[in-house]
Amino acid sequence: MRLSLAGLAKPVLHGYFRSSCSWRVRIAFALKGIEFEQVPVNLIKDGGQQLTEQYKALNPMQQVPAVEIDGITLSQSLAVIQYIDETRPGPRLLPGDPKARAQVRMISDLIASGVQPLQNLYVLQKIGAEKLQWAQHFIDRGFQDTLPPALEPILKQTSGKYCVGDEISMADICLVPQVYNAERFKVDLRQYPTIKRLNKTLLEIEAFKVSHPSQQPDTPADLRA
Repeated sequence: MRLSLAGLAKPVLHGYFRSSCSWRVRIAFALKGIEFEQVPVNLIKDGGQQLTEQYKALNPMQQVPAVEIDGITLSQSLAVIQYIDETRPGPRLLPGDPKARAQVRMISDLIASGVQPLQNLYVLQKIGAEKLQWAQHFIDRGFQDTLPPALEPILKQTSGKYCVGDEISMADICLVPQVYNAERFKVDLRQYPTIKRLNKTLLEIEAFKVSHPSQQPDTPADLRA
């Protein structure tokens, strides 16, 4: 059921400027034209504000994002994206065609479950001094042609202008933050021409620009664009 935006309270996004999962939600809100409030949760300051009892009461997983919307709290980015796609008007984030929709979910899950969690902040803190090499290894493993999961060859098959055909979808929402992480950890993207092309195209779209980590209320001054 799709709801009218009139009369609905603004969703509240508890997130971190550089969190991939928070960024996905910001992109989805922007694509849908949904106004929302942001409550920054600094994952580093004071040992990690997500670890406080106050935040744990909001999200027992003590991760970002947590989104307060329509009287409930959702804490997984793909669940948030699919909820707002099902309840809000605006461009569809999952295609109507079952095959295309399955491809979108496949790519989204590959990134959100098979690549990103292996180089998130909590894991990298546990790895310690080898964190750059660790992150590079698992991002490369997720992108490349020769080892599963293999995002580059999948996107060669599914992409048109965007990840699946010529309409922006949840797959694109997942791709851009992951490529940002790849660049941050100095992964050579020349090996992945399809990923690189799609990312460049998507970063020209306003929803991806305004949701970028360099543009957020909690972005440090030295990282602002």
